[in-house]
Amino acid sequence: MAASSAATDGVAAAALRSVIQRVCQAAESSGRASDRIRIVAVSKTKPVSLIRQVYDAGHRSFGENYVQEIVEKAPQLPEDIEWHFIGNLQSNKVKPLLAGVPNLATVESVDDKKIADRLDRMVASIGRKPLKVYVQVNTSGEESKSGIEPSECVELAKHVSQDCPNLEFCGLMTIGMPDYTSTPENFKTLANCRSEVCKALGIPEEQCELSMGMSGDFELAIEMGSTNVRIGSTIFGAREYRQKN
Repeated sequence: MAASSAATDGVAAAALRSVIQRVCQAAESSGRASDRIRIVAVSKTKPVSLIRQVYDAGHRSFGENYVQEIVEKAPQLPEDIEWHFIGNLQSNKVKPLLAGVPNLATVESVDDKKIADRLDRMVASIGRKPLKVYVQVNTSGEESKSGIEPSECVELAKHVSQDCPNLEFCGLMTIGMPDYTSTPENFKTLANCRSEVCKALGIPEEQCELSMGMSGDFELAIEMGSTNVRIGSTIFGAREYRQKN
């Protein structure tokens, strides 16, 4: 029965089930409740038909890296999807992103006051409900990576919480090492940032999510406290980048 259902509802849906199982096992082995861990299915470069297949398997949290892609795809898909924007966000793309994706749930990549302020103003001018945001921290120290220095995360989290009434500070995000596999140090750095941020804001650590872990390292991330894993190729297959003419 299981094999035939995997055949009919497709490879991506079967892959999703396998990821859910692995998340449950990782949570269990570290004494955590699996329902406290969100799987964001990262669909960048993937067609709407494939996203729909994963949606039809019961999944609702999806992530995209590029404004152009999410703005094209979101209107073609059901409105109860919770979209996470996880890519580098430029100020001039804030308006098209918020206007084009009414069901945008979270922006995970806020890494300076300027982008926080721009999001805050645009949420107000569109009149949508407050937008959840994560502060992106560069835990690997590489210049090529977006994200603020760990030493600056408290200041930015405070700014979002106290000076951006249309944003809801929800947690911290990191990408990790260049080959997209993180070391325990990267994850530990983010967990330490959370402790400092929660102390500064006077909130319990459960109220501050940790978005860390991708296809290559999500089990390790869960072991180290991740509440939000961003899984792309393990669910959807290798990325397909269009050839530029």
